[in-house]
Amino acid sequence: MDFAAVGKKIKELRKNSGLSQEELSQGICTQAQISKIEKGLVFPYASTLYQISQKLGVDVNYFFDIGTTPRLDYVQEVFEQLQIMRRSHKFSEMIDIVRAEESNPLFSQNKKNLQLLLWHKGIYLYEVENNKEKAIEVLEHAVHIADMKGKVMQEREIEILLTIATIYFKEDLKSALSLYEEIICHVQVLPHLNDYTIKTRLYYNLARVLTRLNRLEESNEYCDEAIKWCLKKDSIYLLGQTHYQKGYNYELANRLDDAKTYMEKALIVFEIQQDGETVKFIKGKIDQIANQ
Repeated sequence: MDFAAVGKKIKELRKNSGLSQEELSQGICTQAQISKIEKGLVFPYASTLYQISQKLGVDVNYFFDIGTTPRLDYVQEVFEQLQIMRRSHKFSEMIDIVRAEESNPLFSQNKKNLQLLLWHKGIYLYEVENNKEKAIEVLEHAVHIADMKGKVMQEREIEILLTIATIYFKEDLKSALSLYEEIICHVQVLPHLNDYTIKTRLYYNLARVLTRLNRLEESNEYCDEAIKWCLKKDSIYLLGQTHYQKGYNYELANRLDDAKTYMEKALIVFEIQQDGETVKFIKGKIDQIANQ
């Protein structure tokens, strides 16, 4: 643990917050202790570090990351750029970043950071090179690269499993179903999700698999779970898609009134999102159902 790096960051955050050492120490420890921490002479107890993090408005894990990962800000910038490329499907630009960082000691000598590169390399192998076997091999290696006995799977590892499940969804529904069910078990033991969309994506995509397997009632149950989760989080992320999925299930079951109801709800969400193409498509579906 790099005590000096943690102390330097505490000092930086304290000054940015306009606090003196004495003000930061109030209710936590002595001003002299804060001075020693900022100089890297001592490392605070976990409880003290937590109280400091709360007063400075950051997650306590931020300090542990600072202490174990040199140049954390640079690593975070790489992560953000990869995320942008992944979500916009700019896979060629994404792999360029991966290749540029593979020899960087910040990544090659840190399993957590290397995991990030392997994850995106696996996505590229599947999406661009159409190499399913190699992609899954790389992604599975990424999941287990930092494996520890008895370790609870963390969010990024769950994200990588979701990526593998997405590949299976396109080519092997039974494997996709099995993996999504495994992911549910991992999510259930996490005390908190920093990225709440993980659960939304999990429920929605599991519902899609079950629809493909003609298990419509079970699919609707997961649609309901996804909708409840969206409402709990005040989010419309995948809310329209999930309502449409449930409507589609009802259409397949020949429950046309219910199908029309849920597709109309989906239409409202997509109109809010100003997704013109999807709005046009769903209006066509509603008209088609109404004329049956």
